[in-house]
Amino acid sequence: MIKRDTYLNALKKHSGTEFIKIITGVRRSGKSFLLQLYHQYLRTSGIEDEQIVYLNFEEYENADFLDDKVLYEFLKGKRVEQKRQYFLFDEIQDVSNWQRLITGIRVTFDCEIVITGSNAKMLSGEPASSLSGRYVEIRVFPLSFREYVEWKKEPAFDYRNLPKLFSSYLEYGGFPAVVLASGETKEAILEGIKDTVLLNDIASRGQVRDVSVLIRIIRYLADNVGQLISCTKISATLTSANIKASTPTVIKYIELMEDAFLFYSANRYDIRGREYLRQQGKYYIVDSGLRHIILKRKQNNRGAELENIVFVELLRRGYSVDIGKLNSKEIDFIARKMDEVLYIQVALELPSDMRETNNLLLVKDNYKKLVITQKLEDRTEVDGIPIINVIDWLMEE
Repeated sequence: MIKRDTYLNALKKHSGTEFIKIITGVRRSGKSFLLQLYHQYLRTSGIEDEQIVYLNFEEYENADFLDDKVLYEFLKGKRVEQKRQYFLFDEIQDVSNWQRLITGIRVTFDCEIVITGSNAKMLSGEPASSLSGRYVEIRVFPLSFREYVEWKKEPAFDYRNLPKLFSSYLEYGGFPAVVLASGETKEAILEGIKDTVLLNDIASRGQVRDVSVLIRIIRYLADNVGQLISCTKISATLTSANIKASTPTVIKYIELMEDAFLFYSANRYDIRGREYLRQQGKYYIVDSGLRHIILKRKQNNRGAELENIVFVELLRRGYSVDIGKLNSKEIDFIARKMDEVLYIQVALELPSDMRETNNLLLVKDNYKKLVITQKLEDRTEVDGIPIINVIDWLMEE
């Protein structure tokens, strides 16, 4: 069993604090596994079993606890006097009035609370305001390429095989269950993940009446990762195919996809004017294997796939990511974290006109600039701008 140390250390960092720890992320990305790892950590740290209450609300035997009042009475019966208690709740969003319940538990018990959820809406709106300032969010993604290599690596592993592993990573993605599977089973698991996210986390929760329209929009976004997206254009495209989908409907469905962590958006930022642009943005899918299953075809548009991999990795590393606009030029990514700013161009290979580095040179501030490419380059820099192979970049600590 490979421990996902980055996420586990994030939980440990906040252990013993008053903050509610909320683990979020797309379905089957490893949230439940992380909660189990934390459960093991508590037990090996000397916490007694009677102090820990672990509940998975997707298990049938816990169906009665989906009623917040029933669950609260159960927890009162588990109270341990004079000892701190640990409540670990998996898929908490299925419990009615869960925000009010968690707030009540936090006030009533001397406790630490760790919960998981598969929908971003759980942390927005009026019900969640009671948690404001009292929680830390730990967002879990499918395996990074570095984690993927660790899971695949055998004692006699040869690092010259990294390009082959990267090709497989692009094709099947990093969902843990998929990585551990073999052959045709990988595609079957991806189909199951796709259906669960689409039907349960998007269609059911969003009360989508016409799932076929939702599927069309998902395919459109998956087929156009890294392209500027216009909801009005999507609506017009569907209408021309005799499919009714107004612009507000398209906007609503895309928001549902983001809520389910299936897609992430990147806004356009005017570097010179130092302001966000309202019109159009780009969308990236959480996992490349999921993209191929949605599109019913394997690798295509390798440049877009590479850009998608880099975008998700930046999110995984804790950056917020925008698309840069500088006059008529575009910077693929502006990544920000605290006081750090990083400008990134992504290319399969450096073009002869060197536009990737030329665009970066137009940015006159002193923040770091980087070109990430898939083709092995003899050059390690151009005009002072580092050039790095994507595999080397993904394998960094």
